[in-house]
Amino acid sequence: MIKEGVFLGKRYEILGRIGSGGMADVYKGKDHKLNRFVAIKVLKSTYRSDETFIKKFLSEAQAAAGLMHPNVVNVYDVGQDRGLYYMVMELVEGITLKDYIEKKGKLSAKETISISIQMVTGIQAAHNCHIIHRDIKPQNIIISKDGKVKVTDFGIARATTSTATQAVTTTVMGSVHYTSPEQARGGIVDEKSDIYSAGITMYEMITGHVPFDGDSTVTVALKHLNEVIKSPAEEVPDIPYSLECIIMKCTQKLPNKRYMSCEELLQDLKHSLVDPEGDFVVLDGVTRRMPATSQDTGRTTVVMSPDELNRMKNRQNYNDDYDDDYDDDYDDDYEDDYDDRRRSRYDYDDDYEDDYDDYDDRRRSRYDDDDDYDDRRKSRYDDDDDYDDRRKDRYDDRNRRKKNEVNKDTKKIMKILMVVAGVVIALLIMFLVGNAVGVFKGGKGTTTQQTDSEMVKVPDVTGKTYEEAQKELNKYDLGIHKSTAPSDTVAKGKIISQDPADGKKVKKHTTVNVVISSGEEAKMTTIPSVVGLAEADAEKALQAKNLVVKKGDPVYSDDVEQGEVVSVSPSEGAEVKEGTTVTLVISKGNQPTKVPKLTGKSQSDAEAALSQAGLSGNATEDYSDTVEKGLVISQDTDAGKEVSKGTTIGYVVSKGPKLTVVPVPSIISFDKNTAEKKLKEAGLTPEYIGEDYSDEYPKGQVFYQSVSSGTQVEKGTTVQYMVSKGSQPSAPDSGNSGNDSGTEENTNQ
Repeated sequence: MIKEGVFLGKRYEILGRIGSGGMADVYKGKDHKLNRFVAIKVLKSTYRSDETFIKKFLSEAQAAAGLMHPNVVNVYDVGQDRGLYYMVMELVEGITLKDYIEKKGKLSAKETISISIQMVTGIQAAHNCHIIHRDIKPQNIIISKDGKVKVTDFGIARATTSTATQAVTTTVMGSVHYTSPEQARGGIVDEKSDIYSAGITMYEMITGHVPFDGDSTVTVALKHLNEVIKSPAEEVPDIPYSLECIIMKCTQKLPNKRYMSCEELLQDLKHSLVDPEGDFVVLDGVTRRMPATSQDTGRTTVVMSPDELNRMKNRQNYNDDYDDDYDDDYDDDYEDDYDDRRRSRYDYDDDYEDDYDDYDDRRRSRYDDDDDYDDRRKSRYDDDDDYDDRRKDRYDDRNRRKKNEVNKDTKKIMKILMVVAGVVIALLIMFLVGNAVGVFKGGKGTTTQQTDSEMVKVPDVTGKTYEEAQKELNKYDLGIHKSTAPSDTVAKGKIISQDPADGKKVKKHTTVNVVISSGEEAKMTTIPSVVGLAEADAEKALQAKNLVVKKGDPVYSDDVEQGEVVSVSPSEGAEVKEGTTVTLVISKGNQPTKVPKLTGKSQSDAEAALSQAGLSGNATEDYSDTVEKGLVISQDTDAGKEVSKGTTIGYVVSKGPKLTVVPVPSIISFDKNTAEKKLKEAGLTPEYIGEDYSDEYPKGQVFYQSVSSGTQVEKGTTVQYMVSKGSQPSAPDSGNSGNDSGTEENTNQ
């Protein structure tokens, strides 16, 4: 878990964890560059060394990074910092559709349709970018605080690039309760697989549960393959007929029996809002392969061979723990800690429907004037004589339809008559007005008018950005598909060309192919010599070569000065394309060293310890009553602190206890006892060293002291002294030498 206050990429501040999924932890963060709150998904430490998981994590970002749509949780950034792989996303404050369903039990038809419209719009945005989500489920649908529905978690999405479909060979992706039959079989997956999952999600919204459940993922997958989905009308008798048909069409076993695109699905969903009981949804009849289970539906059951079944059961990746690996990523991300703190703020109760109360009014206007809509739709099915028979067999036994059969038929007849009358009146008025102004000539005017109503002129979108072009084309009910190409004349991100060309008349919903400039075609250049240069100078040198500069993690260097370039990647002299990202590694100077402990060591030992650490010392002396003389009392830098090599560390060596200085008294001419007394009173130590003759001082008096009187010495200093023997005796006369000699000898004796 990352601590609060940590910055990622020197930009994103971690504010606290808001959830945890199977692969990643999610944190609330702040983007200090753009001053906005974001959600930061960080790959768990368990998977950081696993290239497979890192690729899956990065694929989530890559798949979603190109999607910028109000019905998609937008991905802002992806990066790596200090071994942490992270993805920065839009912070959505709200509740998952799964939680919302669980809270309400089941949703109303209006709510289901309104949420589905936004959900499918988000899926359509992904499909327009050639991205198949492959894991559509309520856990991956977020309802924001303001009622906006957003699709999230493109963790197993796969960009289709140049092909329309992708084959899944070994691992079945997505959550098994919502997976399409082709996904369960490990077959081809395309946009219609997402439509199937969306249909299951709608089924759960209207009924409160998924159509298939079981003890294991294999069991559920087999049900998707072999069992017919019961009509939601069997549990929800008052479900609008059109919504029921929409769900059943989305969940057809065969992909070619479903909606061909999200665009078609959206059209029927919107129509359902204004005509809930309308019979406008086309459920094509198919040949029955399992009459015992599919007789009453007219749908084909996809049957697996025994070999396929065994292969599926033996897949290691498709076991009972499958859902734990791929399920609930974003759900758990925003659910573990988030729901308890946030749910009370956003009470998505029955008042949710109020957000859509005016929805009918907004959408109905699109269809009120479309008087020929039913005729155009009806004409597709006039020859399908057995269509009504098949549909009536399914619903004639419903109590609600039996009770109101006459009234319903009457209403339908009246409605059809009113529509026909409206069309006739409208055509008559148009003919009269057109004839008056000379529009209709030769009896061909009506045909021309009907053709033109379904045709639009392609607007000019060259020179626009993709987003601008998409917005412009949508005004004319036209789609868009983009590709890129280098250009020396068109700015990067702007459209170079379009097909069909501007001004050309095409049918509505035609896809306009646009080519977007990737900028000038990349030129080759050489990495200049920048090692040893100051950081700013190195950046200038690289930018002059049209290279992009990236800062790597700084390192210590004993050879390169702080702030200068230690290394560059790609290496100096390498030939690369202009625009290539070049990583600079900057020196932090000498690697720091820890200051050793000096206290208690002798001066010689202290100097040796400093030298070993690459440091120098500066010794001073001072008295100490507690530290033995010659040992280190203190040091000016704490032991263990990191400092640069070569730093001088000051320390103090003990001189021992501080001594008192006293003056030496004069003891000359005093007797021995008095002299000793005076020295001791002065705090000095007397030492008698004998006696000798002195002509100046009488016998018994001190005539010599080793330290002169008045001298300042340390207390306790020893002062030596001598006592006089008196004057030295005179020498005897020479004539009496013999006698004197005899006398002397006698005296000594």
